[in-house]
Amino acid sequence: MVSMEEKEINIHGFIIKYSETCAEGIKYLQYDLQFREAKTLTDAARFAGTAEFEDDQDRDWTLIYEKDTGKYKLVKRNWE
Repeated sequence: MVSMEEKEINIHGFIIKYSETCAEGIKYLQYDLQFREAKTLTDAARFAGTAEFEDDQDRDWTLIYEKDTGKYKLVKRNWE
């Protein structure tokens, strides 16, 4: 189930949950990655539980695989 502030989007056939604070990461996944690149990232998250990546503006993201739903969740990593 998706919370009130969480949204879901289908990107290249993968369902990704995210909050509004992750909109830039969603744009990167949706418009900058081709299917093969997205598949590599989602496969890594599915096998390891998470996959970390960086977008073109050096923002850090983590894609989390949720085994119980088969969906992914995008979260922003904040480094200091």
